[in-house]
Order: sequence, then C-alpha cells, then structure tokens
Amino acid sequence: MGDLCLPNGNGVNGRSHVGGDVQRKSCWYEEEIEENLRWCFALKSILHTGATRYQDIQLLDTKPFGKALVIDGKLQSAEIDEFIYHESLVHPALLHHSNPRSIFIMGGGEGSTAREILRHRTVEKVVMCDIDEEVVEFCKSYLAVNTEAFADPKLEVIINDARAELQSREDQFDVIIGDLADPIEGGPCYQLYTKSFYESIVKPKLNQETGIFVTQAGPAGIFSHTEVFSCIYNTLKQMLCLTPLMFPPMLILGDGSWHLIHHLT
Repeated sequence: MGDLCLPNGNGVNGRSHVGGDVQRKSCWYEEEIEENLRWCFALKSILHTGATRYQDIQLLDTKPFGKALVIDGKLQSAEIDEFIYHESLVHPALLHHSNPRSIFIMGGGEGSTAREILRHRTVEKVVMCDIDEEVVEFCKSYLAVNTEAFADPKLEVIINDARAELQSREDQFDVIIGDLADPIEGGPCYQLYTKSFYESIVKPKLNQETGIFVTQAGPAGIFSHTEVFSCIYNTLKQMLCLTPLMFPPMLILGDGSWHLIHHLT
C-alpha cells in the first residue's frame, strides 16, 4: 500500500486523504516493496486522486521520476523508466513471431503497451480491452506520451472484461498480451491468471501453430518473486511451451518485473 507522508512524518493513506495540505512541497510518497523494505519518493505535487468503480487512482508528480501512476496504492509506472517494462513486454514476443498482424491486449489501460505494439510495421490491428473506462480516459487526458497511440486508427479500445471479450469474439490473434494487475485474490484480474482461463479461452483465440502469449508475472525481487510469479509460471507451463523469461530491472519498482513469453504447444 502506498502512503503520502507529510513533513511532520505522519503517513497519510493516499486513497482517502485528498486535502490541500497533502500537496505541500516536502510531501513524500512511500510504498512497501517487500518485508522490511520501503521506497520513499519526494513529490512536487499530486496531480490527481480519485476512485473509479473498480480501483483507486492517483497521478503524482515526483521529483526523481516525473509523473507516476498509482493504482490501488501500488506504483504502476513512471515517466523515467516505464519504457523498460513496456518494451520488454511487447518487443520480444512480436519479434519472435514471423508476421505479427493482429494483437489483443488484456488490460493496458494507460496505452503504453499499445504504443510499443504500433511501432511494428506488420501490425494491422490492435485490440486493447480494459475493464475500467475511467482509467483509460484518465490516461488519455494526462499521459501525453501515449496521445499518438490512442489516436492511431489501427487501435480499437474496448471497455469490457477481457475474459468475456475474448470468449465472445470469433477472430483469432497472432499475439495476446496480458498487461494486467497482479492476481490478488478478490481483485479484478484474479480470474485472468487461472488454468481454466488460459486453456479454454486464451489458447483457442491464438492463431494455431504460430500464436504467442505473453504476460507480466509480478515482482521479481529476491523475496517478492514468490508473491505471484511462481504461481503464474507453474500454471502456464502445464499447457504452453515456455520460451526464456524476461526480467527487466526497473528503478521505480525497486528491482524488476517478470514477463513470461509462451507459444502454443
């Protein structure tokens, strides 16, 4: 959980405290990375804080990292190094595919994954499916780096549950990318990491023989990798052929994030 800390040292929960005094120049953002380890970032200001139907959202202007997006008290990305996460999530999979033309993104509401996909000239269609319309519209408004991607005619933005959307579609995709929050039990993404989901929905929607699936797989710290990575890895390896793992180190995450790339067996 991320906290906003006032100059007197008192932690203020970032989701509930929205008073003007939080925006003092010496305000700090604090988040627990793993047991006995917390990150603190000095803030210039709090650009936005609010709640949608599904999650809480903040946009912080940090002194060391620029604008940073926080969802449900967890830092998602920052201007200084979000490209590391998104490039490593997208490019290895698309380069591994001989001719990636149609791509489906599960989640990805901030638009950065779509931005990286659209750099590939072979791509003809990108479907980005995110459940939270307010987050998508918020990111369109505040994250100027993705303005061009959102305006690209190749990109179709759909507001829906990714499971329901994939299940209802008749088309297949060359690459399916999971740019989702971690599978915390009771959270909005938990059911998108299960064996039944991968087996009955993801695999049939990949183009046979050449289809590739890639997903983020949680934090990669010495201790934190056990939070969700081991579970996701063990679930996927039962039904998909694994290729090498990606571990992009990211300063804002304290260590890095796992990406798992798979192709059909």
